Amino acid sequence: AFGPTITSFVQPEPVPKPQDFVLWSFFNSMFCNPFCLGFIALIFSIKARDMVIAQDLSAAGSYGRTSKHLNIAALCLGTLVTIIFLVVLVVY
Repeated sequence: AFGPTITSFVQPEPVPKPQDFVLWSFFNSMFCNPFCLGFIALIFSIKARDMVIAQDLSAAGSYGRTSKHLNIAALCLGTLVTIIFLVVLVVY
């Protein structure tokens, strides 16, 4: 009357933690920092890392995306300013 009991365990897939881009932000804050965008990106990167530690992954993702966009803007503006400076230096 009583048969063997079959129990199956389903493990949930681990949720990947959002990226925080701290190294990129640190590079931009040291070398490509027009309008302090690299420093602001570093602040958002640190906030993203803190939110990962606090287990708030949605906030960490938001801070990480903001940091990424600020890093892209800082790198593009820093590269553009450097190129313009070199062109003006060579032409003058």
